[in-house]
Amino acid sequence: MRYEEFTIEGRNAVIESFRSGKTIDKVFVLDGCQDGPVRTIVREAKKAGSLIQFVSKERLDQMSETGKHQGVIAYAAAYEYATVEDILENARSKGEAPFVFLLDEIEDPHNLGAIIRTANLAGAHGVIIPNRRAVGLTATVLKTSAGALNYTPVAKVTNLNKTIEELKKEGMWFVCADMGGTTMYDLNLTGAIGLVIGNEGNGVSRLVRENCDMIASIPMKGDIDSLNASVAAGVLAYEIVRQRLNASK
Repeated sequence: MRYEEFTIEGRNAVIESFRSGKTIDKVFVLDGCQDGPVRTIVREAKKAGSLIQFVSKERLDQMSETGKHQGVIAYAAAYEYATVEDILENARSKGEAPFVFLLDEIEDPHNLGAIIRTANLAGAHGVIIPNRRAVGLTATVLKTSAGALNYTPVAKVTNLNKTIEELKKEGMWFVCADMGGTTMYDLNLTGAIGLVIGNEGNGVSRLVRENCDMIASIPMKGDIDSLNASVAAGVLAYEIVRQRLNASK
């Protein structure tokens, strides 16, 4: 699949995409443009929870495939999103305790794709991402996931904290990755668990971290201070896998 298939250019095309209910992850709008159709697009984007970025004409020209962007380019989701209930049902259908990844504002599509791939291989039942300030299911994500998007449901939620609260009522525990936490080998990561991975630069946001039951740190011996978000997700996920395997023996 090519990225262009999910790129929508031109005012009418973008407005119609919103009105037809298509999932639009991101809208790029010519900075300073305030006419009627553009105001309509910004309004529809806010209503849909799409990310809006105001950019220069040069940037739009670079991004444009058609050369006829009319000051607006939108990225549609490469895949339809699942629901949180779909993810829980995935666990139930396999007779397994839920194992879910929750991503707190991951912005790099390559990181998101790599994490979805890891989630699939680690046996997670799904991935939950927030509506705002995060990358969605673009074609780059699809490609980087190496096909895992076909098998691993991804849900998009308005409020990650509220979702954590609701999943706690279902008996789930939550662990987030943070350098100031307890070494992951000293935590009990078995049972119904949500693994929370934070933003590439800022880590897990304060409110989400406070909402987690456990904070796990990855032992590090090198000279730099942190792992890439997708690598950290992989390391922690496989400690969870190890503990689940041992618990089932």
